Amino acid sequence: QVQLVESGGGLVQPGGSLRLSCAASGSIFSICSMGWYRRAPGNQRELVARITRGGSTNYADSVKGRFSISRSNAVNTVYLQMNSLKPEDTAVYTCTCNDYYWGQGTQVTVSS
Repeated sequence: QVQLVESGGGLVQPGGSLRLSCAASGSIFSICSMGWYRRAPGNQRELVARITRGGSTNYADSVKGRFSISRSNAVNTVYLQMNSLKPEDTAVYTCTCNDYYWGQGTQVTVSS
């Protein structure tokens, strides 16, 4: 069993930055492929970024060069550093382990 708790969301102006964190309980974090998804109102959920247990990463085209995913197996946490935020990044961001365990999500709003 893995429980995931996101934090770090909030309101930020266009061009600003936020760092999301996802803390995992349980003993299998180190073998999780961790991902961040987002869902904006009226849209389908989309994969934002993923990091494998070996540290390989991939990103949605819309966030490449602006977002960075990382993980610390020492503290069972995955991070999403979001820079140069745009209004279209506004969404609920949710982390996942292996696309099987899911957090509750954290709201990110980019607005002036």
